[in-house]
Amino acid sequence: MSRKLLFTLAVMSGLVAQTGVSHAIEASDENAAAFFGNYSLSGNGRPQASSVRRETVSYDGKYAPGTIFVSSKERRLYFVLPNNQAIKYGVGVGRPGFDWAGTQVITNKREWPDWTPPPQMLKRRPDLPRHMKGGPENPLGARAMYLGSSLYRIHGSNEPETIGQAVSSGCIRMTNEDVTDLYARVKVGTQVIVSR
Repeated sequence: MSRKLLFTLAVMSGLVAQTGVSHAIEASDENAAAFFGNYSLSGNGRPQASSVRRETVSYDGKYAPGTIFVSSKERRLYFVLPNNQAIKYGVGVGRPGFDWAGTQVITNKREWPDWTPPPQMLKRRPDLPRHMKGGPENPLGARAMYLGSSLYRIHGSNEPETIGQAVSSGCIRMTNEDVTDLYARVKVGTQVIVSR
């Protein structure tokens, strides 16, 4: 059997054990390993879930419903809902020297996006591919939301163990499951506020 097939079978068996049959049926999609991106293989080859869970919380902040607020210090992203609530997601943020703060707008949305590392990243990491088609192995994961004309995105990740850490080159990383949930809730034009 191929490693990819073994990985998909391991993910599916872990999903049955942890989330029930309905999610296992959804996992039969060819991109199941990336869609359920909060699972990774531990050293013993068994699926391991990310420790950061999405939840609905009370929100009494200053941002209007429909706004995304990222607290880099907290390593959480909030999607503000009506009635003083927000959905709180775990995120990976920019590592020291790559963190940033400011206001952007979602200018584009892509499912299973291709990835072309920017020249600045290639200068630091010449070993990276020049272009990578979208799919389970792609570092942008299942969904990407592009922020203004910047190089930054809110995107999925095939490294769920990085959620809750400061490890990126400035992008906001989410598990593929969480980024898919957020992607369905937001539209082009959504305001994104990032604080340090």
